[in-house]
Amino acid sequence: MHLAEIAPSIFAGLGLADSQDTLGLGESPHGRECLFLIDGLGEQALIEYAQYAPTLSSLVSRGPILTAFPSTTVTSLTTLMTGALPGAHGMLGYTIRVPRSGGRILNSLKWDERVDPYTWQPVPTFFERAKTHGISVSHVAAKRYEGTGFTSAAFRGAEYRGANILTEMVEQAALSLKKSPSFTYVYVNEVDVAGHSDGVGSDKWLGALSYVDLVAASLIAKLPRGTRMWITADHGMVNAQEKIIMGRENSLLEGISLVAGEPRARHLYLDDDHLTGAGPDEVAFRFREFFGDQIDVYTRKQAIEAELFGKEVTEASHDRMGDVIAVPGEAIVLIDPLRADLESAMVGHHGAMTDAEKLVPLRTVVIN
Repeated sequence: MHLAEIAPSIFAGLGLADSQDTLGLGESPHGRECLFLIDGLGEQALIEYAQYAPTLSSLVSRGPILTAFPSTTVTSLTTLMTGALPGAHGMLGYTIRVPRSGGRILNSLKWDERVDPYTWQPVPTFFERAKTHGISVSHVAAKRYEGTGFTSAAFRGAEYRGANILTEMVEQAALSLKKSPSFTYVYVNEVDVAGHSDGVGSDKWLGALSYVDLVAASLIAKLPRGTRMWITADHGMVNAQEKIIMGRENSLLEGISLVAGEPRARHLYLDDDHLTGAGPDEVAFRFREFFGDQIDVYTRKQAIEAELFGKEVTEASHDRMGDVIAVPGEAIVLIDPLRADLESAMVGHHGAMTDAEKLVPLRTVVIN
């Protein structure tokens, strides 16, 4: 079961044409569906710390669900709301090189006004598709995300309902589901923020988990009767055990002009002298020699052949992809020397392919 199957299956239950219920979720009982996404909450972490999330843990599990690679917010949320894999939608990581830009890096969360989100991510969202078929679609999240490039790329088509506090969030979600058929997406990021700053299992993280459990309980208490609610996430997280600053006391950045992605899923772009011949293979060999079996390294060609980003890779995705892609195992993080202070300060990281990062929950309840 994959993250890309959730929205198609839910919308199929709402009667959306050309949408397939591959997860077997069934017809929407009352034509009202709510998808509550908790940024950063992996399936393993929810099970391990179930006592801090009694509401979430009590719900029926339909998971675990596999995320796309990299296991990171921009990639996962676009996969979630388009039903397409990264090679098709082009959101290949937290940061990525903009082709033919002179080496400019796009931060996919902060965006860049020079990049058109509709062109950068061309796959229609399920919000757009549902709206044309008479399904009411809403997006409930913090007000600061409204109108951003990433929201336009991944969530366009929905009525945006900004909410910064719990009561406001629940109220907006309830109002959005008065009509039938309707679909509402609710997003919170407290678990992800706490994981990055203090680590999974820390006091701050446990407090964040308890808070999102309260959000879930409040939604269950206030959403219209008959609403079917789904809870999932975009990725899990691991606490860093070994931090390697690339290029400091090692030769890992030799031949590399740009570093993108994130510490658990690096896109590496070669300089002009290394782009031809065996350059990518040499860089990949150097990483394997340094880390041994603690890392998976792909040249661009190997990544495409391995279907790392899915079976379909558009020309745009091909051009955005790193010449070499490095994916450490277990709890190693690859630090960009230009961002060493910020990245080294983070305790929790994600992006790679460990079960803790790539498996997320799918829980459900019909509200009575």
